[in-house]
Amino acid sequence: MNHLERVAFGIRRRALAHTLSRNGGYLSQACSSAEIFAALYGRVLRLKKLDRPLAAGRFTGTPSHGRPTVTGADFNGAGDPSCDNFILSPAQYALVLYAALIEAGRMDEASMEAYDIDGSSVEIIGAEHSPGMEVTTGSLGQGISQASGIAMARKIRGETGRVVLMMSDGECQSGEFWEAVQAACYHRLGNMIAYVDMNGYQCDGKMTSVMNLEPFDKRLKAFGARVRRVDGHNLKRLTRLGRAPSADVPTFILCDTDPCRGMNILTERFPKFHYVRFTSPEEKAKYQKFYDTMSEVL
Repeated sequence: MNHLERVAFGIRRRALAHTLSRNGGYLSQACSSAEIFAALYGRVLRLKKLDRPLAAGRFTGTPSHGRPTVTGADFNGAGDPSCDNFILSPAQYALVLYAALIEAGRMDEASMEAYDIDGSSVEIIGAEHSPGMEVTTGSLGQGISQASGIAMARKIRGETGRVVLMMSDGECQSGEFWEAVQAACYHRLGNMIAYVDMNGYQCDGKMTSVMNLEPFDKRLKAFGARVRRVDGHNLKRLTRLGRAPSADVPTFILCDTDPCRGMNILTERFPKFHYVRFTSPEEKAKYQKFYDTMSEVL
């Protein structure tokens, strides 16, 4: 395996390890998006250089008068006009983000000891204080609105850094998503690029049986966006598109992915891949055995 392939493999392996430790987790999201995150943190994102991996702190409370805002942006090094903002819209992908930060050498591995522990910032559903999270994206579909606002502000200030957004296909069914697409295209936010994990499933099952988005690329183009559709596991393509010159309109990279990629044991759960909760010691043991085979690869 090359470097980025190892990062993607490490993301899946870490996601399974913490799913086992908590008797549940968002595994299919790690399977489908591992290459996307590997490309982002390995080649695409323009981040501030860190002297060493950062340790995650405790949750200190919601922002209020006299209490400073705590943000996970430090893990990305945001604040530099030439660096990118990274906005994770589907906060249930937080475990994938944490794994990517560790694999990229930006978060201390020991921080995961506090994963899903009361009082920790390393939450299952990430918020603005969680590692790598720059804002709280709230209900699905809100992340693109926040990313568009940040991109507009950066454009007005003349900053060269971009706003890079990671989305899931299910949240693109919402009306807010389409309103944000319309606004971002109208205001010609060419400094915004969105990767969409098109794994084809949501919490209620298959996308096409709940609310079909297709032809998704043509719909986005109708609003005026620049759209590219690729194999979401092709690291070279994911990297090349993320490093391409910006357009004068937002760019959407639709990444067709497999929710069971690298973890075929998940196929037994068809068509409900959204969340894994072990229902018996025998089932958990089966996943533990699969994890052991992944460890032998390294």
